[in-house]
Amino acid sequence: MKKPDASIKKRVFDIIQISNVSDGPSRLFDIFLAAVIGLNILAMFLETFPELSGMLPVFDTVETVTVSIFCVEYILRLWTAEYLYPEHSRAGAVWRFMCSLDGIVELLTILPFFFLSGAVAFRMMRVVRIFHLFRINSNTDSFHVITTVLKERSNQILSSLFIILVLMLASSLCMYSVEHQAQPEAFRNALSGMWWSVSALLTVGYGDVYPVTALGRALAVVISFLGVGAVAIPTGIISAGFVEQYQKAEHGRQRNGRIREVRLHPESRFVGRTVGEAERDGSVLVLLIRRGGENLRPGQDEVLRAGDALTLCENRKRA
Repeated sequence: MKKPDASIKKRVFDIIQISNVSDGPSRLFDIFLAAVIGLNILAMFLETFPELSGMLPVFDTVETVTVSIFCVEYILRLWTAEYLYPEHSRAGAVWRFMCSLDGIVELLTILPFFFLSGAVAFRMMRVVRIFHLFRINSNTDSFHVITTVLKERSNQILSSLFIILVLMLASSLCMYSVEHQAQPEAFRNALSGMWWSVSALLTVGYGDVYPVTALGRALAVVISFLGVGAVAIPTGIISAGFVEQYQKAEHGRQRNGRIREVRLHPESRFVGRTVGEAERDGSVLVLLIRRGGENLRPGQDEVLRAGDALTLCENRKRA
């Protein structure tokens, strides 16, 4: 029989879990947290207006109240970390959460208020609180699609970025070779043309640094055309990934019907089974696995664990 405090802790964990749309109090908590974050960011920006200097005490009060709410939320997440990472010990689960992306973001939304408010530059770190808005949507289909595409296409994206870097270095060296004598101040060394190459390859074209020789202008035309193609490479990769993910999701809807999200508790029938075993009877299709702040592609041999958040397509005929 569970202890009363354990059941209370478990209920608190269920409520503060992000985007548990099947739980009314959890959904209300998400909305409340989003409102608090929005209010905090709004106050932080409004206090920079000289015209509103008379309202600084109000903004300071809003800052104090909202940060206090962030502190309570962070403490609750530490208190219930053992349910998020059931495979770890109590201390191990707390440490695992503190080192996770969510835990670091949580901490960075709090620390500037206590330690960095005296420096204007460091106060800009408070903008990191806006990441909470992404966290609140981290279990929705749209955010799943984005994170899944970036993860699955990471190798291709990194390769395309490497190509862009090579083009930047090559164009900077070429422009130095042909423009140094004509513009020794603008192109002092092989890397001094990097700013021009960035603006040219990324099609920004600020015009503060530009070639003046005939050969330099000819190279600039070629580099500009290469820049259009270079920028199109990662864009095409990501776009193709989005199309593929939406086609998979649409196929899942047509094949299985209702899509819902579930978090696996230790007593769940899916815990310890592979994705292939869970899908064997045809009643569900596992679209995505969220484990410890990471989105995993559901391979057939992936073993499901307690604490995993699954995005499932359920077959209406078998439901």
